Amino acid sequence: MSGNLDTTQILDFSGQELSPEDDLVQRLERLNAIGASLSAERDINRLLEAILTAAKSITRADGGTLYRVSDDKTLRFEILRTTSLKYYLGGTTGNAVPFYPIQLYRDGKPNHNMVAAYAALTGETVNIADAYAAEGFDFSGTRAFDSKTGYRSKSFLTVPMRNHENETIGVLQLINATDPATGEITAFSSSDQRLAESLASQAAIALTNRMLINQLEELFESFINMINTAIDEKSPYTGGHCQRVPLLTMMLAQAAHETAEGPLREFAMTEKDRYELKIAGLLHDCGKVTTPVHVVDKATKLETIFDRVHLLDTRFEVLKRDAEIELLRKRQELTARAAGREELEAAEARYRDRVRQLDDDRAFLRACNIGGESMREADLARVKSIAQYRWTDSAGHEASFLTSDELKNLTIRAGTLNEDERHIINHHIVATVKMLEALPWPKHLKNVPEYAGGHHERMDGKGYPKGLTREQMSVQARVMGIADIFEALTAKDRPYKRGKTLSESLDILGRFRLNGHIDPDLFDIFVRKKIYLRYAEMFLDKEQIDVVDESRIPGYQP
Repeated sequence: MSGNLDTTQILDFSGQELSPEDDLVQRLERLNAIGASLSAERDINRLLEAILTAAKSITRADGGTLYRVSDDKTLRFEILRTTSLKYYLGGTTGNAVPFYPIQLYRDGKPNHNMVAAYAALTGETVNIADAYAAEGFDFSGTRAFDSKTGYRSKSFLTVPMRNHENETIGVLQLINATDPATGEITAFSSSDQRLAESLASQAAIALTNRMLINQLEELFESFINMINTAIDEKSPYTGGHCQRVPLLTMMLAQAAHETAEGPLREFAMTEKDRYELKIAGLLHDCGKVTTPVHVVDKATKLETIFDRVHLLDTRFEVLKRDAEIELLRKRQELTARAAGREELEAAEARYRDRVRQLDDDRAFLRACNIGGESMREADLARVKSIAQYRWTDSAGHEASFLTSDELKNLTIRAGTLNEDERHIINHHIVATVKMLEALPWPKHLKNVPEYAGGHHERMDGKGYPKGLTREQMSVQARVMGIADIFEALTAKDRPYKRGKTLSESLDILGRFRLNGHIDPDLFDIFVRKKIYLRYAEMFLDKEQIDVVDESRIPGYQP
């Protein structure tokens, strides 16, 4: 059944009287404005609410329900609104809809008894003046609702929402059209129906587009996670880094956004800005897929595919056996010429001293093989002295005890990487920038390469890969630089070091602030807003979370 446009006086949305023609024009203008706003909404729940609220508004309906077609061929209740009852379910209300979905098929046959299912299956609008008098549809659920609440559901306008492929993706059902002049419940007019159908069409497009965008974003993030998983599989030691840095980045960026004073008081982020920074954070180390595993996982100075310190063990054993052979030969010589006991004891003492020295040198080189914060000059000199020992290899050739490559690695002053390996590691950011700049980023993600590619730059221009200064970098890139360093300092899953405590990490970070490495204003926010502590409570071991005296952090003024 379809109502007709009457000729009585109608009030506009501000309460003024309008002719039916002017009223329709005003509602059409409102419909156009609604269409534009629907297209801009990113959140699915808010979009569904906006659709139903707009439909109720332009048709002057007291109540309404929005259903979505699910994969299991049912109509799922998404949003319910009844103004006079103040009955609000679904969407952003947090109140779950307690009703079972409507079956589109029963025993394999179309369910035409339910008006919403009928509209979904046929693609036809159903306009009913009075549900209690209508025939052909089952309104027992409606009567039960009315009996329970004291409501009187009368006029129904049920409109299918069909997408660009002419598939029904939802149903918009409006209840009890209200006469604007008298407040009486009336039938939905033909103009109400046309407006609702037009809105349903726009809403279906907006909803389909938003769902498609969400699916593409989910697919894109899945690809990013796949890349990070590949990095995780290559190196379990740094896998968590790709997950923790984005979280710490967002924590610090949000704190900067909320800052109302100081140099960063004008920094602000929209939801689009946050999403862009999140993607950059997830991709900031994607270039590590090109880094050789034996460099990423280099736990000791002599490690390549395996830890070559065991080769040194073998050589020490060779030298000890050489010393033993020399002793045995000396004994044989002394016995042959009937030497005295004192000369034999001296030879044995020299042997014991030699073996003791070799054992000490072996233990020393093993200690040197473990990377540390720094290496003393005396230790460097001792390594070079040991390198000059001579030994005979399996081919019978006499050689220096340490090869030039072993000597180079054992005299690494800090950490476990030599200069060549550091260049290989550093190349990951070059690869990251190259990979990201090659992608056709949409407008809302165009800054991802700059954000992700700047986390190894320094404020004084001494960083890499581009040697940018603070003024040449975005706030977001500077945020990521701090997040990357702090995560690395506190990480407990590295093969070459222990995770530092909070006080140790903040001390180092504070010195980085003073020497022009990191952004001083962001560092102040990082400490003042206690981002370090929030992060620590999420990811650090209890023994790492020590008491921090902020007054002693270099460069920070509480």
